[in-house]
Amino acid sequence: MSRLVIVVEKASDWGSYYPSDNVVTAEDYLREPIDEERAHVINLCRNYKYLGTGYYVSLLAEARGHKVIPSVRTINDLRRRSLYGLDIEDLNGKLGNFLPAGGRDTTDFGILVYFGETSYPALEDLARQVFETFPCPILHIEFERERVWQISAIKPSGLNSLSDPQEDAFAQALDKFSRKLWRKPRARRKFRFDLAMLVDPAEAMPPSNKRALKHFVEAGAALGIEVDLVTRTDYAKLAEYDGLFIRATTALDNHTYRFANRAEKEDMVVIDDPGSILKCTNKIYLNDLLKSRKLPTPVTEILYRDDARQIAALPERLGLPVVLKIPDGSFSRGIVKVDDADALQKAADGLFQHSALVLAQEFLFTGFDWRIGVLNHEAIYACKYFMSRGHWQIYNHGAKGGARSGGFQTLPVRKAPAEVVRLALKATAPIGDGLYGVDIKQVAGRAVVIEVNDNPSIDAGVEDAYLGEDLYRRIMGEFLRRMEAKRLGPRG
Repeated sequence: MSRLVIVVEKASDWGSYYPSDNVVTAEDYLREPIDEERAHVINLCRNYKYLGTGYYVSLLAEARGHKVIPSVRTINDLRRRSLYGLDIEDLNGKLGNFLPAGGRDTTDFGILVYFGETSYPALEDLARQVFETFPCPILHIEFERERVWQISAIKPSGLNSLSDPQEDAFAQALDKFSRKLWRKPRARRKFRFDLAMLVDPAEAMPPSNKRALKHFVEAGAALGIEVDLVTRTDYAKLAEYDGLFIRATTALDNHTYRFANRAEKEDMVVIDDPGSILKCTNKIYLNDLLKSRKLPTPVTEILYRDDARQIAALPERLGLPVVLKIPDGSFSRGIVKVDDADALQKAADGLFQHSALVLAQEFLFTGFDWRIGVLNHEAIYACKYFMSRGHWQIYNHGAKGGARSGGFQTLPVRKAPAEVVRLALKATAPIGDGLYGVDIKQVAGRAVVIEVNDNPSIDAGVEDAYLGEDLYRRIMGEFLRRMEAKRLGPRG
């Protein structure tokens, strides 16, 4: 990992803490560049005023290729009140939980946040969210109440301004944020790049099994990339890495999108990138995108929650059976096949509990779906996913004894039908240059795109059954190519 450097404006600002070789003054940092190609800098200067000492520490850290908190982007964003002058949902009730007796007459209030930590339990989530938006070591969040509570200001604070109890709280938060501060320095790096691989240990159906994750780590090491498995709790240290590889099921409303968005803002190499997550995880968005490119898809109609007549007329337009899908379902979840009008209404009512819009598609039965893996506009693997026995989907979540899936056959891309591979490449072209899995059905002499996955399954023993270790090396090789290009920068 990167070397940690803590920059203080005056040596005396660190006087309350244990001496450490990691701590340097701003003057020393500005005059004498750290002899380390890659460092993670925590800028604890007294303020970050434009063209002031603290500002230049962050500016020159970025110029030297160091990861720094706060970044110049964060410093500039904190000067723009429009970014945070918003009402905070449920804030009134949360503040009421810890205001002192008679505090209901209070119209302003403030808290200190150290690396996303606060001493007010009711506001822990808010403190974390503010830190994730404005990564800065010490933030003072001010609230005001007229009709409802809202954030009135978010200001960076200096280490020198803290009282004794606040210094203790800051030290604990700093230690938690970067526990290697007082550890023995690691041996000199063996790897050229660091890659964070985001996983969810609690996920029942992750996109990669444990053996596949191990293969990714080994393939990265062979190419000079240290691959670390990280979880949602590691958000604060994301900027220490050169790249992010998401191997947890993505969604716009969970931590995976926040990780991707943060990584992109930090100019890291990221797969899945936030644009791909946006385009692929919502089936309504994806359907419109594919239709605009005149790519073949099942006949599809968007259902609206309050349009009962549209639902009643659906069997006449699409026939029966018909398939209903919530926009953000995955692994065959949130997808229902209905065979008659009564079942259609009941299923639609159930799905409308989760989404204002629902997709309805013609039912196309096939014994298997093609899955073409695409990386940077090139097909890299081909699989047949067979339907679960006695079921119309690959995954049968209602099977006795738990979810079951059908079999598979992995084969060289060259042995997949040429029209299927071409369609997969056309389907991913408007989405991006990341890693995708395109699901395609062949029925009645035509190929149609069912789905484009931004976070395709890569399991050891399945998608790698033909290429073996080469599959992992190709993906890690693409990360290496992109990270090298980032390090070299644009050529004049």
